[in-house]
Parts: sequence; C-alpha cells; structure tokens
Amino acid sequence: MSVATVEEHAWGRVVVDDAPDYQPVRVALRYEPSEDPRSVHFSFPSGSDWVLPREVLESGLRSPARSGDVEVWPCGRVQAVVEFHTADGVDVVQFDTSALRRFIRHTYAAAAGVPVD
Repeated sequence: MSVATVEEHAWGRVVVDDAPDYQPVRVALRYEPSEDPRSVHFSFPSGSDWVLPREVLESGLRSPARSGDVEVWPCGRVQAVVEFHTADGVDVVQFDTSALRRFIRHTYAAAAGVPVD
C-alpha cells in the first residue's frame, strides 16, 4: 500500500526584533512518507525547506523540543513558535497551534490509509 503525500498551507507570523508588526508568511507543510515516514517539511516562499522529525513538531506543541537547527515550543494556549537556526541567525515564526495539530493529525491518517478531510 502506498501512503499519500500530505501538503497543507499555514499562515505564520515572522517575529522580528526591531519591528512592532509581524510579517505574515504562507508556509507549505509537507509529509512525504515515501521519502521518510518520520519527518515533516516546512517550505517557505523564499525556497528554503526545513525537515524535522514529526515527533519534534508534535512534542513541541506541549513543551520545548529541538532537533538539529529547528526548535518548537508552545506560546500561550493557541500558538506555537518554530525557530529555524542558520549560520546567519535565527528566523522565528509563530503559528496557530490548531493548524499544526490538524497537519499532524492528517499525517497520521494518511499513514494509516484513512482519507484526509
């Protein structure tokens, strides 16, 4: 049985130290089980693609979790922060937790062969 790729989009807010407003960014969230069934991708309009363990994303919605250059942690009751570390610095993006939870739920459903709504 072949497991389908899951791709969804979520709006994130780029947090910038020297700007009072957030910069919205539309991020593609992908799960490609044929590539690695334990990983998820965050793809940005700039072309950067970050891969992290699905477990880190899921755990990071409850308490801080990190894998390599990516860190996830809850921010209040309805938001989560994902930090992407590079040699040039850190990009901090805030997401609604509900969008990330829905994506994770859809990856498990796809892996189980259940149609995603």
